[in-house]
Amino acid sequence: MFNRFLSFLTAASLLGLAWIGFGEASEDLPKASFTPVGGQTTMPYGWVDFCNRHAEECTLGKLNPVDVHMTRQVWKTLDDVNVLANTTIEPLSNVEHWGTTLDHWDYPVDGKGDCTIYALFKRKLLIERGFPRQALLMTIVRDLNGEGHAVLTVKTDRGDFVLDNLSDDIRPWNATGYAFFKRQAQDDPNIWLSLGGATGAAPAEAASQ
Repeated sequence: MFNRFLSFLTAASLLGLAWIGFGEASEDLPKASFTPVGGQTTMPYGWVDFCNRHAEECTLGKLNPVDVHMTRQVWKTLDDVNVLANTTIEPLSNVEHWGTTLDHWDYPVDGKGDCTIYALFKRKLLIERGFPRQALLMTIVRDLNGEGHAVLTVKTDRGDFVLDNLSDDIRPWNATGYAFFKRQAQDDPNIWLSLGGATGAAPAEAASQ
């Protein structure tokens, strides 16, 4: 499995290495709405846990909010990263993986992990490809079974999209059927904002609209 993971890293490194020459957006590109955001709320323990090991990700100070400018190449890079991570990381629950019920957020150091590991790794890969970290936001939701779940929200000038280990399709936030509860602020990864349980159509309903 670890050799498979190394092969993934090699393949991933070939995906769009620069954030240049992506051209202009066009009307046939996907479009979403923007998630309604409320006031500041509590930071997940898992993010604190992650910061204990990756302080460089949590000591950035204030940032200028930036949305991704959507183009065909941007969409392709998002899709490539989402599918590669989903098909390469072996799903394993937090308890099975780390032997604790406390959230353990990290990168897939051994090629295994739960939803937070998928989301953090996608975030890392996209940052390495030049995507602004202010547009790549860890997000806490409840999934279609009502269970706690983490996804990566990508804020773009065409709305908010979700990269999810439960789907190889990148979807508008409100076409997942999930209830959205909190996510990182764009100007500070250590500030988390309430999403108030906002929800939208389930995937099948959204597709029929």
